[in-house]
Formats: sequence, C-alpha cells, structure tokens
Amino acid sequence: MNGEVRQWVRTARHIVLLSGAGMSAESGVPTFRDTQTGLWANFRPEQLATEAAYRSDPAMVWDWYQVRRDSIAKVQPNPGHRAVAAFQRRHPGRLTVVTQNVDGLHQRAGSPGVLALHGNIAEDRWLDAPRACCDASRLRDGRPPACSACGNLRRPAVVWFGEMLPAAELEAAEAAAQTCDLMLVVGTSGVVYPAAGLARATAGRVVVINPEPSALDDAGDAVLRGTAATMLPELLAG
Repeated sequence: MNGEVRQWVRTARHIVLLSGAGMSAESGVPTFRDTQTGLWANFRPEQLATEAAYRSDPAMVWDWYQVRRDSIAKVQPNPGHRAVAAFQRRHPGRLTVVTQNVDGLHQRAGSPGVLALHGNIAEDRWLDAPRACCDASRLRDGRPPACSACGNLRRPAVVWFGEMLPAAELEAAEAAAQTCDLMLVVGTSGVVYPAAGLARATAGRVVVINPEPSALDDAGDAVLRGTAATMLPELLAG
C-alpha cells in the first residue's frame, strides 16, 4: 500500500496536507491540556480559551498562554515537518499545507503559505478592532501589552472557543481541498469541524496517516497506520 501511495504522490498535480495534533506529537508539543498542571490544575482549557475569560481576567489568561508559548518554543520541527517543507522546495506550488495546529512548526520547518486554521500561538493581534492610534510597534508594557493611547489589549492570535475560523484561511483551504487530486490527512482525530470536513469535500484521493483509528478513516482511499515523523519522509521522498 505504501508503494501505491508513493505513486499517487509522484503523479499528483496538487496535494493538500491536512495536519492535526498528531503531526507535532513527536516534536514533544504539549497538548492543549498538558498545561493544566500546577497553578492551572483547577482550570479547564474551555474556561480560559474564550473571549469572555480574557475580558474578565486578561492577566490570568495571558499568563496561561505564556506558559504554553514557553513550552512550544523549546521544541523543534520533527522529520515529518521537514519532509513536507523539503518536498515543497523541490516542487514549488504542488503541495499546500492546511493545519489545525497553532504551534507554528510547519512554518519553522520552512513550509511557505501555511493555512493555519486555528491561528498561531506565537503571534498576537488586537482584542478589539484597532483604531488609528493602535500601533503594535508602540505598546504599553503589561500582562497583556496594550495600546498606549486607547488601552486596546493585545491577545494571542489563536481561535478561541466560540469564535469563527479566519475567513481568508478557511476559504483558501476549501478551494485547495476542492481542486486537489490528493489529500494527505495526517495526525488528526477527524472530529473537529469545519477542518475535518475538508477531507470529505475533496474530489481527489484521500490518504489517512495516523497511528490510531480516526473519524476520517472511512473517507480514506488508503489508511496508513504510522506517525507523521516516520511515514512522511518515506512518502514525500521523490
């Protein structure tokens, strides 16, 4: 089966790689709940990753995200991330990365144009619509930083519970899914929508790569039991 999938990769004109948390597991990226220790043991992530929580206690939520940022900053892209980026360098324009991960490891590995559906934890944006005075290069220090003129807060540039996915990224991902002739679904449980729906919306072949069963196995033309770091260097070697 691996040989057949490698042939699909070689002949595909446009490939979409849809990655989930399993893509980064071998890098040692802490999961959403791994930071719920120590001070944070009494909180559920769903209590903290919301706009309401941030407006209620911005310092507490900012500090929680800083713990996650510090943890992610210590890890590196794994061979799976690097294999994807290397394939893109060898074959410009042939592979589009769509990720549910906020860790930025695809980008750090060198993948261009990553469609990060849930944002990037290393980046910030304004909590409220920025005014003319809001300049990210001139901030009032704090936890969190804020506009020195109007007090508009900075916030992690991730999608919180109850928020819509970024429209431009989702539209681009849907267009890529609908036009690709091969989709590699890597390390995702397949239960989070609308991202999981991309695998069911494509007219191309679907290959599911996951060491464990997922909710998208039934959509796969091939299901490969393995991890991103072991399978992708082999499949994308050409």
